[in-house]
Amino acid sequence: MNRRAFLRGTAAAGAVGTVGIAGCLEQLGFEEESAFANPPLVENRPDAVYLPSSRDAMGMYGMATDGDYAAMLSYTFPHRFWTVEATDEEKELVEITADDSLHLMVTVWDRETHTVLPVDARIELRQDGELVDIGSSSLWPMISQRMGFHYGDNIQLPGEGQYTARIQVGPVTLERTGAFAERLGSLGSLEIDFEYIRSDIHDLSFETIPESQRGNREALSLMKMEHGGGDGGHTPMGQATPLEELPGESLEAQRSGDATFAALVSDADRLADGGSYLAVSPRTPYNRIILPFTSLSATIERDGETIYDELTLTEALDHEIGHHYGVTVDEIASGDRVTVTVDSSPQVSRHDGYETAFFDFDDVTYTV
Repeated sequence: MNRRAFLRGTAAAGAVGTVGIAGCLEQLGFEEESAFANPPLVENRPDAVYLPSSRDAMGMYGMATDGDYAAMLSYTFPHRFWTVEATDEEKELVEITADDSLHLMVTVWDRETHTVLPVDARIELRQDGELVDIGSSSLWPMISQRMGFHYGDNIQLPGEGQYTARIQVGPVTLERTGAFAERLGSLGSLEIDFEYIRSDIHDLSFETIPESQRGNREALSLMKMEHGGGDGGHTPMGQATPLEELPGESLEAQRSGDATFAALVSDADRLADGGSYLAVSPRTPYNRIILPFTSLSATIERDGETIYDELTLTEALDHEIGHHYGVTVDEIASGDRVTVTVDSSPQVSRHDGYETAFFDFDDVTYTV
């Protein structure tokens, strides 16, 4: 089924709000007007990751590279999403407007390691060399069950036709070790030409989730998007390193705020500099999507005595650990008790199925 057909069907069945408006617009001949509507929001949602009411397809406009950076430009229907305010951690709903043309998405990764990068991403669109007013050049960092970690927003375009997306990314300000050391410290500028055709958006496949499954504590599967760029063929989705592949001494993964917290202790020279390195890697359950832009701290006890208090963990990238938060101390010994506190929730926008999770965290404790 495509989204347009779904809107027709729900309008005929007496659905309320913009779904009904969509049907009226079509009857009046306004096929060129935006007539998107949100699928139903699941009732009685848990404070956790859950199955939303629908599964949407995405399309690709193209990819580009610049130095160490690669980026994919993709699209789907306009979507509601929730932004997160850094000051009070309140989430704010962004609704679809009548003028929204599509939901435009950018995925940025490192060409050498094929690792999705949490960086500043900005975009401008040009048509016939002229700048198109899309309101803001900044894209929201986002997590979704289908697209993983990416940057996106609902965009209003003046009409169909040829466009050029100029995407500026970087520099990567996270601590970088291993294969990332002394790399990704500059800006990248990438251009992708694409053609916007309304029917491409309306004809994307759309599948409703059975009502009996909506709200269940699980997640939709990630998209598999082939980009043909010659570096693996598939666009990475921002998945954290699997637990079984983490190096060093892995600690038993813990759960808090419905996030999984993997952790390890390493004495690798590039990380520990003669001491011990504590790495904590929070990720979503089910799809293990990274949770960037989070603030973590840790306390370490030995024989009932606090030996390190309120350690600040630094957000970092390492070719073996992947995205994580880490700190180096003189020593972490067997039997030590490590308590990790989430000082601020992930400052990422969320699509349906993630907007109720990753806010209220209890401390997690590991025994080395």
